[in-house]
Amino acid sequence: MQVEAAIATGNGQFEIDFIDVHEPQADEVLVELKAAGICHTDYDSLSWGKPIVMGHEGAGIVRQVGSAVRKVQPGDSVILNWAIPCGHCFQCLEGNQHICEVNSPVTSGNKASGGHAAMERTTYKGQPIERSFSLGTMSGLTVVREAAVVKTNVPIPFTSAAIVGCGVMTGVGSVINAAKVKPGRSVVVVGTGGVGLNVIQGARIAGAGMIIAVDVNPNRLEMAVRYGATHTILADRADQGLLQAVGQVKQLTGGRGADYAFECTAIPELGAVPLAMVRNAGLACQVSGIEQTISFDMNLFEWDKIYINPLYGQCRPEIDFPILLNLYQKGDLILDELVTRTYSLHQLGDAFDDMLNGRNAKGVLVF
Repeated sequence: MQVEAAIATGNGQFEIDFIDVHEPQADEVLVELKAAGICHTDYDSLSWGKPIVMGHEGAGIVRQVGSAVRKVQPGDSVILNWAIPCGHCFQCLEGNQHICEVNSPVTSGNKASGGHAAMERTTYKGQPIERSFSLGTMSGLTVVREAAVVKTNVPIPFTSAAIVGCGVMTGVGSVINAAKVKPGRSVVVVGTGGVGLNVIQGARIAGAGMIIAVDVNPNRLEMAVRYGATHTILADRADQGLLQAVGQVKQLTGGRGADYAFECTAIPELGAVPLAMVRNAGLACQVSGIEQTISFDMNLFEWDKIYINPLYGQCRPEIDFPILLNLYQKGDLILDELVTRTYSLHQLGDAFDDMLNGRNAKGVLVF
């Protein structure tokens, strides 16, 4: 089956071209993509030094299944999940499905992992091609492992379902699964893009008493209020280390700092900011995936502060996706409005431009 796909060339560019998708075998599933979310990781994938079918957030319809597949059948609507658990490694048995030692594309260094369907299921110019995060959702069709799909249990537009698979899960899960925010406590969120807004939603759902949003973009702060922020701080780009914003957070929290602080900017220079914003014995959470080497003033850890760096909101896909969908159905989790704009595959360049310039809460490709 020949379909159009976005293909990262590996040198900072991408092209829209046709790929060949072959029938699923054994525990594999053929999914017709209906929508694919767009995030900064997709933009980063342009420079991973190898050709790949792009995209790691997606939702669609099962069209064909391999002989060993049991949990879905043709016609099922599904969300794709890139933290694909094997179920039997040390981390999976410990309950850490999101950092599976066999299948995770992250813990294996963004290489084709054990969670990747056979490479020959997708070919480009006659050669097998890897799918980003074992999914490759920026394509009309994809073949993935059975463990990479979760059946939707409530009515939901594909555009909203697609973003559950990464940005929503990462944000809400970082609050509820990782930080375990307690009701009535104070939370500060640095960076109110797609992930930051979902951290704010997670804090609201968890019952936080004060939710402080910090950003340099006033439009994003307006969005933050709609998703649950009780206070906003317009930061100054010239404020190195956000020291002025730290002072404002402390003013709002009795001079001691917030109970919890979440960093959602992916800016290495701001990696230490959540530590500066939490009180003694508070919890700082680095959500955005900073991997560069940065310097810390160890005084920021005084006293009894905890700094965590969870992956993917500690996602357990078969448990957490249905929870998020039920919250959506109840009206507690805002998803439809989070999709600011939709694009065709051929508008991917415009979508990246809008994302990089902070115009969208979330952009989504529609097939």
